[in-house]
Amino acid sequence: MKFLIVDDSKTMLRIVSNVVKQIGYDNSILAENGQEGLEAFKSNDCDIILTDWNMPVMDGLTFIKEVRKLNKDIPIIMITTEGGKTEVIKALKAGVNSYIIKPFDSKTLELKLRDLL
Repeated sequence: MKFLIVDDSKTMLRIVSNVVKQIGYDNSILAENGQEGLEAFKSNDCDIILTDWNMPVMDGLTFIKEVRKLNKDIPIIMITTEGGKTEVIKALKAGVNSYIIKPFDSKTLELKLRDLL
């Protein structure tokens, strides 16, 4: 199983990829913004995407919309500080399957991943 993790924070990339490893998956592609994420998605067979919302170059919401044009079925989890009801609704309408608000603990991410896998 291959994960695509997209976040402009190197710390968050490390945290999320470590949680993914802890639950038994060590095949992750890391991208630092939505544009890099989209390029990585187009050139790799990914099974699940974990993305931030607020990023330079291309934000997470735009990234999700672009991914959904190419693949309607890949599971996507949005991990963000944007926790308002309006933002959650926008993300769900764009095509996310699950939503995690930062800060979060590793158990929360693990449970969301297990639900989608």
